[in-house]
Amino acid sequence: MSTSAWKRAGIALTAAAVVTGIAGCQDGDAKAGGAESRAQSHGDVTKVIQAAYEKTSAARAAKVRMTMSMEGVGAESGTVEMTGTQGWNPAVMDFTMKGSMLSAGKPGGPEQMHVIMLDQAMYMDMGAEQAAGMDGKRWLKLDLKAVAEASGDKALQKQMTGGLDNMNQDPSQQLALLLDSPDLKHVGAEKVNGMETQHYRGTLTFEQMLKANESSKLLSKEDHDKLIANVRKAGLKGYDTELWVTEDGYPARMNLGMTMAQGTMQIRADYSDYGTKVAVQAPPAKETVDLFEALKGSGKA
Repeated sequence: MSTSAWKRAGIALTAAAVVTGIAGCQDGDAKAGGAESRAQSHGDVTKVIQAAYEKTSAARAAKVRMTMSMEGVGAESGTVEMTGTQGWNPAVMDFTMKGSMLSAGKPGGPEQMHVIMLDQAMYMDMGAEQAAGMDGKRWLKLDLKAVAEASGDKALQKQMTGGLDNMNQDPSQQLALLLDSPDLKHVGAEKVNGMETQHYRGTLTFEQMLKANESSKLLSKEDHDKLIANVRKAGLKGYDTELWVTEDGYPARMNLGMTMAQGTMQIRADYSDYGTKVAVQAPPAKETVDLFEALKGSGKA
């Protein structure tokens, strides 16, 4: 596979990893007004978000429109937009991605990419041009579960599959994280995508996010401390999180903003149609290249 193809695959994985229900872009189209706004106590705010957590968890799926943008963060500066459906419990997704990051710095790169997550595997449509170098097969499969099982290492299996599950955790878990914010507050009433909502805001340090994240418990103390040290070196102090809740009690939008020494990352996710049916199917095997199997065949697994 060409370097640009590997880069696009990496960008797709990076984007998929943040499809966790969190989102950012502080310049969204939310507009003040509409729903009645009154000051809410911290207790009131906690009740609203707790209720939203319960409803979102029970819905198990939604339609999502997400935008991720990075500036000054290595060579991957740019934007990527993802639209489609996301399901949780079990974790599935079916997204179309497009944006400047997908071109991988190559003129004439793909305008969009179809990405599927199913049964702990990611499938990425690499496009007709790349298929020419993969025996005419368009889809690249990355199966971390198979890699973990082949290792024979029980601890590694738990860590890898646990991490993959967490890549697409349901957005209700992000609401649970927000409840841990020490400065969680109610901003006011605003309209988002034509819906009346109440706007909430809070911040979390990286340590707080990591402590609340189930997959972090799979890390050894040495790896945990190393991760903290690397994040501090990168200059990431914390996450600015925002949430807009509809009158029905569901998140209409979730935002996440991060500032690091090298630049910024912002993510915005708009949600609708909670409880929608997510019918995801894996691409035909004859049109798919299994990366792990290919590496095994070349003796590089």
